[in-house]
Amino acid sequence: MIKYSLRCAEGHGFESWFQSGAAFDGLLARQLVSCPHCGTSAVEKALMAPAVGSGAAAPTAQTPPAPQDDVARRLQELRARVEANSDYVGERFAAEARAMYLGEIPDRPIYGEARPAEARALLEEGVPVLPLPFLPTRKAN
Repeated sequence: MIKYSLRCAEGHGFESWFQSGAAFDGLLARQLVSCPHCGTSAVEKALMAPAVGSGAAAPTAQTPPAPQDDVARRLQELRARVEANSDYVGERFAAEARAMYLGEIPDRPIYGEARPAEARALLEEGVPVLPLPFLPTRKAN
């Protein structure tokens, strides 16, 4: 996992975690990284200070884990719960969520991928959706 400081074209600064630098580049190229403040996908990396280790020993039973280790662990736990209790619908997410909202298909927990414009349209229609703080594991059918 890697954390980047990002800035959108509107000047909003924010941070986000990515599986790798290559994963970030791929998401950015497909316009799947968007500003949480305004929703624009015109996003770029901002200057960030490097994380410099202090040379301290790894956390022990007496030393609590570093906050970023705790965040990474919680993200992994959330991902495991979502993947175990939801159906992955991939790029059909917007269509599936809308169809459930309209009562065209039965409700069920789903997760998948949507372009920023698709996600905004769902929210404007009142469809209850939330972004996940991790990239879905692509599953082959």
